[in-house]
Amino acid sequence: MPQIVVLPHVELCPEGAVLEVPTGISVCRALLDNGIEIEHACELSCACTTCHVIVREGFETLAPAEDEEEDLLDKAWGLEPTSRLSCQALVPADGDLVVEIPKYTINHAKENH
Repeated sequence: MPQIVVLPHVELCPEGAVLEVPTGISVCRALLDNGIEIEHACELSCACTTCHVIVREGFETLAPAEDEEEDLLDKAWGLEPTSRLSCQALVPADGDLVVEIPKYTINHAKENH
């Protein structure tokens, strides 16, 4: 089973985490299912940037982002070349991922999902 290594995030995952997750699940759903409360204001519908993550390792194993995701990423805080919306990045069968949740989002208030 693939793994997602989540780098430490002060609020959401202070110790970091190593998650074993099924292939084909979105990174966002995997985080939420494992108690890491990443923001997801649009309910995983690719309509905002609150679930933005930076893929530190394994980026090349992900399917390419579609145009809609690319357009939204342009608005994300702290955009990097390996940024993805975690609701759109699906866990690949052939590789593990290391992800960093950025310190900030462009959201003005948390949605408390």
